[in-house]
Amino acid sequence: MKRIAVPGSTGSIGRSTLSVVESYPDRCAVTKGPSCSLPQASLFPILKPMEVHFTPDVEKKLNDLAAQSGRGTDELLQDALAAYFDELVQTRDMLNSRFDELKNGRVKPIDGEEAFARLKAKTEAQRNRQA
Repeated sequence: MKRIAVPGSTGSIGRSTLSVVESYPDRCAVTKGPSCSLPQASLFPILKPMEVHFTPDVEKKLNDLAAQSGRGTDELLQDALAAYFDELVQTRDMLNSRFDELKNGRVKPIDGEEAFARLKAKTEAQRNRQA
C-alpha cells in the first residue's frame, strides 16, 4: 500500500488527490508527517466540511465517550484537537528554545549513552538512600 502525504489538501488539487486516494483504499492511504503543516486560520471555513474517517474501533470509542459524557462527537473532537494543537505548540516552543540553548552554547550536548549512564547512576543512588 502506498502512503501519500497531501500537505495542500485544502486546495483544488489537494481535494482531488484526497478523492482519488479515497477511491482506492486497498492501494493507497493518506499519511501524516512533519512535511504536512497546518493550514492558515483563514482556510478553516474550507476545512469545516471535510470529512474525517476513523477506524471502527476509534469510532466506537468516540461514540461511547459521547454517550457517557452527554456531549456531541463534534464537540469532543474539537476539544481534543484544540488540546492537541496547544500541546503541539508548547512542544515546538520548548524544542526551539532547547535548540537555541544548544546553538548559543548555554547547554552542552551529551552522548545518549552518557545520558543513560547518568540516569542509571541517579536511580541507583536514590534506591540506595531508600534502603
